[in-house]
Amino acid sequence: LPDTIPCLLSPWSEWSDCSVTCGKGMRTRQRMLKSAAELGDCNEELEQAEKCMLPECPIDCELTEWSQWSECNTSCGKGHMIRTRMIKIEPQFGGTACPETVQRTKCRVRKCLRGAGMEKRRWKEAR
Repeated sequence: LPDTIPCLLSPWSEWSDCSVTCGKGMRTRQRMLKSAAELGDCNEELEQAEKCMLPECPIDCELTEWSQWSECNTSCGKGHMIRTRMIKIEPQFGGTACPETVQRTKCRVRKCLRGAGMEKRRWKEAR
C-alpha cells in the first residue's frame, strides 16, 4: 500500500468577477480539500488567481489653472483682454471632453482723445 492517499479535491469554483470595473484587475477561484488532512499531506493548490482586463477606464480632460488676464489690447477706447489655460491630459476612452481654453472679455481704457498722435510723441520724449 502506498503511504499517501491521493488528495480528494472538490472541482474548481467559477472564476470570481474581475476585481475592477474597468482596466486591469485580478480574479480568483477556489477548491476545497475533501479528504481528511490526517490521511496525508496535500500539496495541491486550493486557490488560483489570474489577471483580468476590462475595457479601459475613461480618462477625463484635465486643464491647468487659468492664466492672468492679458493687458487690454488697446491703449485707449474699447478693447479686449484674453486669458488661457493649457490641456494637461487629453480625454480618452469616452472621458469628459475639454472645455474652452481661451476666454476673452471686454475692457475699456480711458477715452481716446482726438490728436492722440501728438500726445504719444510728447510722452515718448518725456520718457
